[in-house]
Amino acid sequence: MIARIWRGVTRLADKDIYYDYLLKTGVPEYKETRGNRGVRVLRRVHDDKVEFLLITLWDSWDAIKAFAGEDYEKAVYYPEDDKFLLQLDPHVTHYDVLEDSLQ
Repeated sequence: MIARIWRGVTRLADKDIYYDYLLKTGVPEYKETRGNRGVRVLRRVHDDKVEFLLITLWDSWDAIKAFAGEDYEKAVYYPEDDKFLLQLDPHVTHYDVLEDSLQ
């Protein structure tokens, strides 16, 4: 299994609006992609900013490519992300999952 990790930072005032936006855009698309094994959305408030950390779990590199395209290390953004996010990091990180006790 492979974990795909994406980070984004919003203004404090946008924390709930952006979370709702994630629930309407990326989260359903992750879940609908064959080979997705789960989505975890974490949020951390720090100073006047809010960091979102999305960890998605995948069966294979092919499953990740079905979601992200051939350039699978590139972050996937949605039309209004630039309205909420303070910067658009072009990349995500991937890790081999050695243990997942949530299963």
